[in-house]
Amino acid sequence: MPKITVASRNPVKLKAALSAFQQMFPAQSFIVAGLSVPSGVPDQPMSVRETMAGAENRAQNARAAKPESDFWVGIEGGIEDSPLGMTCFARVHVLGRDGIMGLGQTAVFYLPQEVAELVRAGLELGHADDKVFGRDNSKQANGAIGLLTDDLVDREAYYTHAVIMALVPFKNRALTW
Repeated sequence: MPKITVASRNPVKLKAALSAFQQMFPAQSFIVAGLSVPSGVPDQPMSVRETMAGAENRAQNARAAKPESDFWVGIEGGIEDSPLGMTCFARVHVLGRDGIMGLGQTAVFYLPQEVAELVRAGLELGHADDKVFGRDNSKQANGAIGLLTDDLVDREAYYTHAVIMALVPFKNRALTW
């Protein structure tokens, strides 16, 4: 049974990775495990570039820590500020034992000013969400997207689609990537 190591202990990220692999490869069963590894970027990545680097670093650090796995998944949430407002997204980096690599990204959405101001002041997005919405540890539950959509899209579903995108090269091995 192929083993997936997710570079996080966050249950939302573990469930999202497993769900994506199960959807892309329904004839297979997988074992998923999480571990904490450094991202090499700030706790709150503030640009697409930092977020991409964090996801890649996490996947590579997971591979270094658990070389016996078959797949290593790095999921990094980030924000980027612009004159139009602060956007939120996540990047996914998947490495395979056979050298295949896949990248994915979630949809992008704007954060409300109340949250954006707290992030600009130095709070991590999850803590800013908790403060604005009166929650506790929302980043290990429905996250900003769930809070803002009344759970029409929760954090797990949001990440699952991005992991599916990162698995495209693994699903299409006959093509050149």
